[in-house]
Amino acid sequence: MPSCIALVVAAGRGTRLGATLPKQYLPLAGKPLLRHALETLAAHPGIGGVRVVYNPDDAAVLARASAGLDLLPPVGGGAARQDSVRLGLESLAEFAPEQVLIHDGARPFLDHGTIDRVLAALAEAPAAVPALKVADTVKRADDGRVLETVDRANLWRAQTPQGFRYRDILAAHRAATGLDLPDDAAVAERAGLAVRLVAGSEDNVKVTTAEDLARAERWAAAWLGDVRTGQGFDVHAFGPGDHVWLCGVKVPHDHGLVGHSDADCGLHALTDAILGALGAGDIGVHFPPSDPQWRGAPSHRFLRHAADLVAQAGGSVAHVDVTLICERPKIGPHRAAMVARIAEILGVDPQRVSVKATTTETLGFTGRGEGMAAQAVATLRLPL
Repeated sequence: MPSCIALVVAAGRGTRLGATLPKQYLPLAGKPLLRHALETLAAHPGIGGVRVVYNPDDAAVLARASAGLDLLPPVGGGAARQDSVRLGLESLAEFAPEQVLIHDGARPFLDHGTIDRVLAALAEAPAAVPALKVADTVKRADDGRVLETVDRANLWRAQTPQGFRYRDILAAHRAATGLDLPDDAAVAERAGLAVRLVAGSEDNVKVTTAEDLARAERWAAAWLGDVRTGQGFDVHAFGPGDHVWLCGVKVPHDHGLVGHSDADCGLHALTDAILGALGAGDIGVHFPPSDPQWRGAPSHRFLRHAADLVAQAGGSVAHVDVTLICERPKIGPHRAAMVARIAEILGVDPQRVSVKATTTETLGFTGRGEGMAAQAVATLRLPL
């Protein structure tokens, strides 16, 4: 059983933002806002599973926002945030984790350091909350009129993920059913649990309004200022078979492609391009052809691994471009499906994916129909 599971609360409608979609599914830096936090949590070695608490009306958009990520099946939330958290906690009973992290889906810029500090505090306390000391002067007011200046010496701004010992916070939420408490730490406090404060992050902002989203977009553009480009190239020979895998799509053909995995040269080239931009070696370093576990493996696993490395580095995939080189099969009828599949694996908007095809005018091994090749370019944005 996993010792720690993260719940991501994303059942709200985000009406204050005034968009047609709930805010957690709106685009931010090339991918859904919610996906930023999901990638960070899923990639953290101290977290054994991630579950989204969602509104069942959002099943289709959640599926797109979380495509390619290894998450627990989502669970439906309730009318209020507190109800959603309680339902999420109840759903984890089958796993009985020792610890649980509860994170707001509208906080996209979570970092591994914050998670590390929360988990470390849970070794000594039943609850831990990342927080920032209030720096501004605080006024208490009524109808625009200042009533008093509040002493800020002991005031802190609470963030998420908030961490708890699972059995303790489940019992506390059950006892607080029907109440309207501001966050999960308040639920823990009401139950008499000691809550430890750890250092939060100024980057860990919550997106609530349209102005917040615009500010987050500007911040992401400035923060992800290390623009990297990598290239990849791959070749496979034709052999017996009735189809080929290209860019994650099964394409009927009178031959197959020969390789240790499924020989998808498009995804192999793209995986190498991303690894190259990261300076993380090549596909053979991460998935050695001498290792029998990768025999016949679907190549989307390789590309997803590369995307996870980008997420672990705090970056994002800005654009990818794949060129398939062959006389046959014809790529045009399958191009749209290939674009959609790569976008799904990487968790990016399809507009950030390009798939093209060309021939060598019957010259060389591709021209003679002996095999096919692919080249790819990937552009990443990484933190400075």
